[in-house]
Amino acid sequence: MKKYFFILIAALIACTVAIAQTSGSKRPKKKKQKTEKVVKKDNSKRNQSGKKPNPPKKQYSEEPRVSSSYTPEVRTYYANGVSFQMVEVRGGTFTMGATAEQGSDAYDDEKPTHQVTLSSYSIGKTEVTQALWQAVMGSNPSYFKGSNLPVEEVSWEDCQTFIRKLNALTGKNFRLPTEAEWEFAARGGNNSRGYKYSGSNTLSNVAWYDDNSSNKTHPVATKAPNELGIYDMSGNVWEWCSDWKGAYSSSSQYNPTGSNTGSNRVSRGGGWGSNAGFCRVSIRSDSSPTFRLHLWMQKSILLRFLGCVLSSYGSDS
Repeated sequence: MKKYFFILIAALIACTVAIAQTSGSKRPKKKKQKTEKVVKKDNSKRNQSGKKPNPPKKQYSEEPRVSSSYTPEVRTYYANGVSFQMVEVRGGTFTMGATAEQGSDAYDDEKPTHQVTLSSYSIGKTEVTQALWQAVMGSNPSYFKGSNLPVEEVSWEDCQTFIRKLNALTGKNFRLPTEAEWEFAARGGNNSRGYKYSGSNTLSNVAWYDDNSSNKTHPVATKAPNELGIYDMSGNVWEWCSDWKGAYSSSSQYNPTGSNTGSNRVSRGGGWGSNAGFCRVSIRSDSSPTFRLHLWMQKSILLRFLGCVLSSYGSDS
């Protein structure tokens, strides 16, 4: 009960957008194989032990680059003149739940860990901003006002209304991401370095949370992104997912959509009032689909971006 009490009193919730990609989706061109000359030159740089020196570390990261990493495609969309971006998440298989880096912070509902395989999709580069919500809905329910701040004080059902209107304006088919899609993207997808939080083991590098937020939301994308270039998946605001909350199974799954029934919808990622343990990539929470925090509480619920499936994505330009 302690975890959910904290969320009711001090958290924000967000909705995040995922876009499933068809097999016709464009892919970055593969780099040409190195020539023999280049290989020999590279070998000459090995140290006396016969090993290559470690490559330099990226800013904000604590581990070397992943050799198989790729640069995700980013697409821009518009709704009544306000732009938003979607980041490619290539399909893959990952271990979902309380993996080793989550340590003793993990709760029972994050267990057992299980293998999940997902098809390719795209997800919002940032949380849904108040500017975009205003452009689609014609109103702004947020307590903390600012066009580039994440929208808050929205329920799961409010998000569904927003999505329907967004789809009508854009001619696309956006939706909330599944819980599995959210976690895979938060972990960095196929570029994952196995961080505890989304993009780092040092939470202050990537998140606005109770230690640095000054008790308020902050403009999106003002902390470092994760391995896929996605911002604020830890902290700033909690984010709604499409799933009903249910218990995990140890069985391997393919494109899971959560429990078939339930009373509460899943929220993920932690918010500006959350401690570090509530900003982990495997943390799970849930609330009634109609739940919306009120102004007198000076707290909010948010969405990130709504997951979406575009049947025309492969040929869309």
